[in-house]
Amino acid sequence: MSDPNVPSETSVESEPTVQGDVHSAAEPAYRSRPAPWRLGAVLTPLLSATLGAALVLGLTTQVDSTETGAPPAGAVTGVQAPTGIRSVAYTEALATAKTRKPKVTVIGTGGTISGVATSRSSFTDYRSGQIAISSMVGQLQPEIGQVADVSTVQFGNKGSGGYTMAEFHALTLAVQNALKSADAVVVTSGTDTMEEFAYWLDLTVQSRKPVVITGAMRPWAAVTPDGPQVIGADGPANLYNSIVLAASQTTYCYGTVLLLGDEFHAARDVTKTNSSRMDTFQSREFGVLGWVDGPNIKVGRAPARVDDCDRTRDWLTPFDLSRIQPTALPRVEVVYSYQQAGGEAISGFAAAGVKGIVTAGTGAGGLSSAQSSARSAAAAQGVVFVSTTRTGSGSVYGSSTTAPIIAGDDLLPQKARLLLLLSLAFAPTNLDRVRDWVTTFGNPEWDTAPNGKSKD
Repeated sequence: MSDPNVPSETSVESEPTVQGDVHSAAEPAYRSRPAPWRLGAVLTPLLSATLGAALVLGLTTQVDSTETGAPPAGAVTGVQAPTGIRSVAYTEALATAKTRKPKVTVIGTGGTISGVATSRSSFTDYRSGQIAISSMVGQLQPEIGQVADVSTVQFGNKGSGGYTMAEFHALTLAVQNALKSADAVVVTSGTDTMEEFAYWLDLTVQSRKPVVITGAMRPWAAVTPDGPQVIGADGPANLYNSIVLAASQTTYCYGTVLLLGDEFHAARDVTKTNSSRMDTFQSREFGVLGWVDGPNIKVGRAPARVDDCDRTRDWLTPFDLSRIQPTALPRVEVVYSYQQAGGEAISGFAAAGVKGIVTAGTGAGGLSSAQSSARSAAAAQGVVFVSTTRTGSGSVYGSSTTAPIIAGDDLLPQKARLLLLLSLAFAPTNLDRVRDWVTTFGNPEWDTAPNGKSKD
């Protein structure tokens, strides 16, 4: 493991080391046009993970657990299957989690959660990426060993903002490789770009098994990696609850979810809203998916993707990264609009060979006159645009039917960038397909038509 000396989570540190084989898990082929999804169903069950004594296995190191014969304090104890998700695969996953101890792989990428502060009372003065993920999981023993058999992979150890798109590509393959044998995966990362980690995995992981991403707003230890815990450190609880949630299979077919502060969110909707507060992650207008309340997992709603759980070809996205090399990922940038904004940024990106640009416009996607002119010129050269709003919520409508300008609805600019990047990678010369993918995968909908009746 590297020993970076950087004061904040976002700093670029050592290059990640990918452990083991990172080839994609074999799953059925993707659909060419996905059915629409929309968030909206409300579920209120209590779900759980299987309990029992366990030995925690490490891919990078092995951690012994102590068998106590009794469930740990705060472990999930009861199961009430949700009635709103009518999926055989989902029901079977929950049932299996009750009959045996699940296997969960935790993949560490660094960030504040693995940070070392200058003192126990220092919440902001620390070096991120200092503690191995195997050590952090080991400190959750023996309690976590009674919830799941846990293995660890040290993918990297640096701030989230320091990762490249090629490394994102490798991370997806590492997650898929782990899911070949594990029942679920937990990924730890820095919080600065955690929402982008989550959405990338949500779009690219070709498995219905749970993927949970977590981190912390306060560093784990003080002075040294094996030093005393920072006062009020949230990392241990976040990591523990993420493993519990993943093991329970509660989010089977949900795609990737993000958990911090006892709440879990849909990757598409969640965003970081505060630079320092513990409750920084929010899902804007949609709200959280659910909560881990000590021994209970309460689900408030489900992403519409669950509706396709029994139809694997429909559930999967077309973005299978085992089919392309990292070099196939095109350059896509974001341009911010403001009062009398110049068009040079758009023109400069187009001249540099950028394939796509996301505009974070004012209000419902508005651009200055200079930016609008520059966009028209760049679009004529083949640059594809997605229009979003800088407001943080609300929709942008009105895709062009003739120019390569696509409305991003309520996707945040940084997430629209990832979706456009992947769409251009897999359909570089097919604008209609790119437009279709941005419209459908970017804006999921529930099918609310009654059974036996045609859809409106």
